[in-house]
Amino acid sequence: MPVLDYVEAIHAPKRFTGQIKLHPLEAFEGMRRAGRLAAECLDMLVPEVKEGVATQHLDDLARTFVLDHGALPACLFYRGYRHTLCTSLNHVVCHGIPSSRVLHNEDILNIDVTVIVDGWHGDTSRMYAVGAPRRKAERLMDATYAAMMAGINSIKPGVTLGDVGFAIQRVAEGERCSIVREFCGHGVGQVFHDAPNILHFGVPGEGSVLKPGMTFTVEPMVNLGGAGVKILADGWTAVTKDKSLSAQFEHSVGVTETGVEIFTLSPAGLDRPHTIHGPTA
Repeated sequence: MPVLDYVEAIHAPKRFTGQIKLHPLEAFEGMRRAGRLAAECLDMLVPEVKEGVATQHLDDLARTFVLDHGALPACLFYRGYRHTLCTSLNHVVCHGIPSSRVLHNEDILNIDVTVIVDGWHGDTSRMYAVGAPRRKAERLMDATYAAMMAGINSIKPGVTLGDVGFAIQRVAEGERCSIVREFCGHGVGQVFHDAPNILHFGVPGEGSVLKPGMTFTVEPMVNLGGAGVKILADGWTAVTKDKSLSAQFEHSVGVTETGVEIFTLSPAGLDRPHTIHGPTA
């Protein structure tokens, strides 16, 4: 895991430079506003994820919600992408494209949204269940959430990115699941995808050291079967090679002087909406 240079964000261009931007902690207010709106968008979708609803309908609802709140959908037209959400069903690992495909009972769905509020990006995703999830799907979703939170809870000044990745990996693999290695978290702030890469596996003590002012996503993708993935012909959709179920949770976070702040917590307490439709862990 490479060790990167750091730069004070106020002296850095608002684009990817390969350096880790350190934001003044007062700038976290911008991340809070963006993160809250992104979380509220996912909250809004909780009652809409039900049998017979098309994923394109969810995308339409999200786009209207974001625009009505004076924000911008970050993914819309990003590198040619034409939707507000990514909707990843069942064995889709990430970057699933909203479509006319309707939801069926026992489907599991990751919804990923990024909003821009006054130039700041709020990036988050959650797992939803259609009806009551099958036990293996519920176990996968719970393991993925626990792995993400283990990584987040390890964050504080002085630890390394390898420490964070190892915390995630240990939980996921302890639940007999596989960590996807082709995709990772990323720096986020006034740039959508910035340095550093946040790997969801790692060796303790390796990689860049966390410092106050860093802002990034933690977003492990976890498979019930093998870790292998492939990209479909559309150039976006990543699926498991063995067609096993996949799950993902994501928060945007910031490193404080003493620990970590999560910017994308659900104001309604719905960070695990799949538990609404089935038994809780």
